[in-house]
Amino acid sequence: MTTTKRPSVLASQTEDFPRWYQDVLEKAELAENGPVRGTMVIRPYAYGIWERMQAEVDARIKATGAENVYMPLFIPQSYLEREAKHVEGFSPELAVVTHAGGKDLTEPVVVRPTSETVFGELMAKWIQSHRDLPMLLNQWGNVVRWEMRPRIFLRTSEFLWQEGHTAHATRADAAAYALRIHLDVYRDFLQHVLAIPVLVGVKTERERFAGAINTMTCEAMMGDGKALQIATSHELGQNFAHAFDITYTDAEGQARTCWTTSWGSSTRMIGGLIMSHGDDAGLRIPPRVAHIQAVVIAVKDDPDTLGAAARLAEDLRAAGTRVRLDDRTSRSFGRRATEWELKGVPLRIEVGPRDLANGQVTVVRRDTQGKSTLALDTVAATVPALLDDIHTDMIADAHTRLMERTVDAADTAEALEAAKTGFARVPWRALGEEGERALNEHAVSVRCLQTPDGGIPAAEDPSDDLVAIVARSY
Repeated sequence: MTTTKRPSVLASQTEDFPRWYQDVLEKAELAENGPVRGTMVIRPYAYGIWERMQAEVDARIKATGAENVYMPLFIPQSYLEREAKHVEGFSPELAVVTHAGGKDLTEPVVVRPTSETVFGELMAKWIQSHRDLPMLLNQWGNVVRWEMRPRIFLRTSEFLWQEGHTAHATRADAAAYALRIHLDVYRDFLQHVLAIPVLVGVKTERERFAGAINTMTCEAMMGDGKALQIATSHELGQNFAHAFDITYTDAEGQARTCWTTSWGSSTRMIGGLIMSHGDDAGLRIPPRVAHIQAVVIAVKDDPDTLGAAARLAEDLRAAGTRVRLDDRTSRSFGRRATEWELKGVPLRIEVGPRDLANGQVTVVRRDTQGKSTLALDTVAATVPALLDDIHTDMIADAHTRLMERTVDAADTAEALEAAKTGFARVPWRALGEEGERALNEHAVSVRCLQTPDGGIPAAEDPSDDLVAIVARSY
């Protein structure tokens, strides 16, 4: 079965990328604005993607030894004030409750923007001895950071995320664990599941998380050449431990102060997925994160076609493929094909009378729009390898874009020019804090600092050969 060329229902990426993004959110039925400005409603199709993301990230987090907990949504305002740099960093974004239960509260409470302070309070209570360390905790929940310029999935006043919080006996142990999370959880997930290549590095002091001594970041290039910070890991040093008295007794009976970390990823990853892989026809979802990996479409409303499509869907499901049967033959085939194309389902399998007469079906790859025919009795066994091929090709395409649109620049002026279309690599010694401030005046920022080979430098690395990754960002 073949389809005719249909007019696009989306804005063009090259002509109006922001409009294209909004069109995809609406037409692919992903999300919409909530009743309160800055909030969002995540629709079932996008929430299914989020559930796959959660499962994959959660498994990786647990593999590092962390356990899940849940902490309260409301935090006493006094908790935040105990870590001055932290509250200063979040002050403009805080949502504060002063009235509840029909009366003014004795102490205002903050709707959590992040949970370092409440974790700090509880860790101080739970940690007594070196035998309690390391304490490795993670929670899945929501946070509120009042956003003046909201954009669904990218910047909203409320969003979903996971946040990890750990306490360690030494700085080296804390640093090693934060690095493990960053590489074995975040980078691995982004590249091997979302098919998004990322640049890893550390934030400059200007961009560092409030209260941290080091922030590591995963930066990805979107389809328009801008950067998106997708996940971060923070070494908090002993700042929060001192503020909340997180101490332990060592093997010699001496009181010691813990070293802590925090790290997080959020529904922003859905925005990254859309903008990294989407095209003018809509979404393109990598197979490993797609909660619908293949859709089987019954082309005609006749018993043989409907029966064959249903049996094929069951065979695929039994073989481990996440499949959806589309037997809505009251709708035209073209309309349904467009819908699944918009939603970015990796494989579309069309079952029609003509193909069935020849014992075959038509298979359409969403990533390339390539069509092929497969013998009906081989489809279930062939699809898993085909899905792997799609993932490999999608990350290769994204990597090619990243490489082609990242250029070497010698100074601030060249970096600004490069940032119009992509990323720039600039020697940090040629840029420095003065150059960073100059970039910021043009809405360009240093996304991270790397070693010359693209690695993550140590927090206190005094090397003068670090490389700054410069770009416009979301």
